[in-house]
Amino acid sequence: MLTKKYFDDLTRKIIGAAIEVHKELGPGLLEKVYQKCLEREFQLCGIKAISEEIVPINYKGQTLESDLRADFIVENCFIVEIKAVQEMNPIFDAQVISYMKMKKSPKGIIINFHVKNIFYEGQKTFVNELYRDLPDQ
Repeated sequence: MLTKKYFDDLTRKIIGAAIEVHKELGPGLLEKVYQKCLEREFQLCGIKAISEEIVPINYKGQTLESDLRADFIVENCFIVEIKAVQEMNPIFDAQVISYMKMKKSPKGIIINFHVKNIFYEGQKTFVNELYRDLPDQ
């Protein structure tokens, strides 16, 4: 059963994996490099993640083909978008929130590798009503 504790624990694992990648590589590389390394780190940590999964669009009851791709869908229920940018743009937040809505995911996170410290300045977590409705334990 999915609970808030499950998602919170998964969040810590995801951030830990990102910190490990950042510790190994540092800032300044392309997003695709971090994505490949994070994919490998997820494997090493036993985290099930699908890279570049298509995010379906359900418009007025019909599923439409799209080219939208989430950087990662973790454990089939958690959106992870990665960036390697000097300045975060509010559109990145909107992207994650939209992907969460389309995938019916209760939680999502943006990780920016172009920072000194992932934990303090390189990640932003999002929750929606699906998360708020989950049991605590």
